[in-house]
Amino acid sequence: MRPPTIPVHLNQQISNWILRLRESCSNGRWQEVLCHFHEMKKAGAQLADPTVFPPILKACSNVSLSYGKSVHGYLIRKGFESHTSIGNSTMDLYTKSGYLDAALGVFSSMRGRDSVSWNILVYGYLDQGAVGEGLEWFKEARLAGFQPNTSTLVLVIQACRSLGANKEGHKLHGYVIQGGFLAIHSVRNSLLSMYAGVDMKSAHKLFDEMYDREVISWSVMIGGYVHCGEAQIGVQMFLNMTSKGGIEPDGVTMVSVLKACANLGDQTMGTLVHGLVIRRGLDWDLFIGNSLIDMYSKCSDSDSAYKVFKEMPRRNNVSWNSIISGFVLNEKHLEALSLFYSMGKDGIEADEFSLVNILQTSKHFTEPLQCKSTHCVIIRKGYESNEMVLNSLLDAYAKCSLIDQARKLFEGIKRRDVVSWSTMVAGFTHCGRPDEAIAVFQEMQQAQEKPNAITIINLLEACSLLAELKRSKWAHGIAIRCGLAAEVAVGSAILDMYSKCGAIETSRCAFDQILEKNIVSWSAMIAAYGMNGLAHEALALHADMKLHGLNPNAVTALCVLSACSHGGLVEEGLSFFSSMAQDHGVEPRLEHYSCVVDMLSRAGKLDTAMDFIEKMPEGLEAGANAWGALLSACRSYRNSKLGSEAASHVLELEPLNSTGYLVASSLYAAGGFWCDAANMRRLMKERGVKVVAGYSLVHVGNTAFKFVAGDYSHPQAGDIHLMVELLHGCMKMEKKIEFGVTEY
Repeated sequence: MRPPTIPVHLNQQISNWILRLRESCSNGRWQEVLCHFHEMKKAGAQLADPTVFPPILKACSNVSLSYGKSVHGYLIRKGFESHTSIGNSTMDLYTKSGYLDAALGVFSSMRGRDSVSWNILVYGYLDQGAVGEGLEWFKEARLAGFQPNTSTLVLVIQACRSLGANKEGHKLHGYVIQGGFLAIHSVRNSLLSMYAGVDMKSAHKLFDEMYDREVISWSVMIGGYVHCGEAQIGVQMFLNMTSKGGIEPDGVTMVSVLKACANLGDQTMGTLVHGLVIRRGLDWDLFIGNSLIDMYSKCSDSDSAYKVFKEMPRRNNVSWNSIISGFVLNEKHLEALSLFYSMGKDGIEADEFSLVNILQTSKHFTEPLQCKSTHCVIIRKGYESNEMVLNSLLDAYAKCSLIDQARKLFEGIKRRDVVSWSTMVAGFTHCGRPDEAIAVFQEMQQAQEKPNAITIINLLEACSLLAELKRSKWAHGIAIRCGLAAEVAVGSAILDMYSKCGAIETSRCAFDQILEKNIVSWSAMIAAYGMNGLAHEALALHADMKLHGLNPNAVTALCVLSACSHGGLVEEGLSFFSSMAQDHGVEPRLEHYSCVVDMLSRAGKLDTAMDFIEKMPEGLEAGANAWGALLSACRSYRNSKLGSEAASHVLELEPLNSTGYLVASSLYAAGGFWCDAANMRRLMKERGVKVVAGYSLVHVGNTAFKFVAGDYSHPQAGDIHLMVELLHGCMKMEKKIEFGVTEY
């Protein structure tokens, strides 16, 4: 039987359709391509030329996957699937639509594969994010003698970087050199990106070998150095780029350099870069605007950060979060709160970062209601399973003294990480419940969660509150077993813990065992000596620190002054205070002035202390600490006149703190001013000021017992108070014997 003859006029019509179809494809008019194909099928045209179908499949990948599947079925029925070009086009359709299994099925059934087939398969896997499988297919392709195109090679290099496949990356670098691909800019820059931030030595070697560096190459190097913590080298690279290289930086370069300036706290350089941004007309760029906000905030210039924010033509969530975070960082918490409310009015939805920032303000104001309100927002927005938000909420509850709510929240967390556990240990410690903090840590051990340095520091802080040597040694042992005792932050916490237990020799041993001491560890040891009344040793250690090439900072200076205060070394303390700025480069702050007032007051030099307060520099006014120190000394030395003035300042500055009222009342009572003493008690009651009771801590076995005046909650309270009365009776008897009084 002879095949049906196609009329001449239909042949001509098919030729016209194919011509129009290819023209529509070349112009990217995909709907027209499919319309022409539909018309041909409707007219019953028999397409014998397989080159017609790749444009049709390409149109399907841009318009309709379902239609593409029907075309694929049509091709199978017609027996065209064996053609390599059609198989490649079908694979391309499926990979671009994310149907990698279908693409692999087509690839597996192809009789003849070429480089295009392998490129489509490897590129498809990598482009859809299946980087591990894509890399494996690239290895298979290499064995099959496949020659990748530039786009595929770039994606393979990026896959090596994202997987951290350094060995494969080095092999790929060799393949690029052997294949002659190194002359291609995109391949070379991809290799540079693969090394940057991970292996800067190899990156710099490759960069030095590049004869025609472009802005992308420079930007990759600058970003790489910033990413790996070498911000200063990144800035120097930027200066070399603009001066020696003669390359104009783009937006990506600016973002990296601004991040470097933020990390270094180098506002001078950051401002110069800002000027360059404006000159290049890049100040409209959203990423650059956000980077400028971050840079100024981290350079402690929140006013400039806010000015940049206000002048931004367009803002997103990152912009709002950056400026709010900047205000929080610079302790402008009211401004941060105000901006958070403005954010909602501006139609920007608060995300997890916004909520974390607002929890930081709750911590600062120790505002329980705000903390609870934020918790409600977290639930309403569905962030109650977000680890970062939950950990911030735990911390905020603890800092607002809502530790029981924090514990309840903690117990409801399904997946507790090391941050959650550490936050709970820190929370109980902050709220003065060290036994419970230690209990949480023991729960953490039972849950087999490995502690980090922060966890251990929080545990050590809890033990330092208990001031019990046995438990402190236990915590020290845990730090050693975790391999963290030699870390400078942990070592500093260990020596501080021992010093609070009064074990100053052990504290010094812990200090000596810190391998790389920094200013924090030296300051902690100076403070330890001062706390234990060893002022001369503190001064000697300060001198030793300078011999090791470390200059004191503001904290160190405060530790030295405090040691002089507790040790009664007034002359030495005043001499050090006078030389702080000139000899040590530390400008005295309010806390340093307060410490000098305390030192003079303790030594009984009350008039000198008062004179010192009155002569404080403009802009610095004595706070509650300074006036409180003077008031306490006035009580000790029975100076009612100065004490009365000091008391008025203390009560004005801290109207809700019970200490000022009690010390003032005691001062007046000691001087016989009973009406004034009674007035202090009355004023305290009227203002609703609660007295924070002192307590004694006694360890019996493995349990700590707290004893507070007037507390009868202990089950053996009767026996305890009977013993206390007996002890008081013995003390009275001894006192009478001491003064020669005989009682019959």
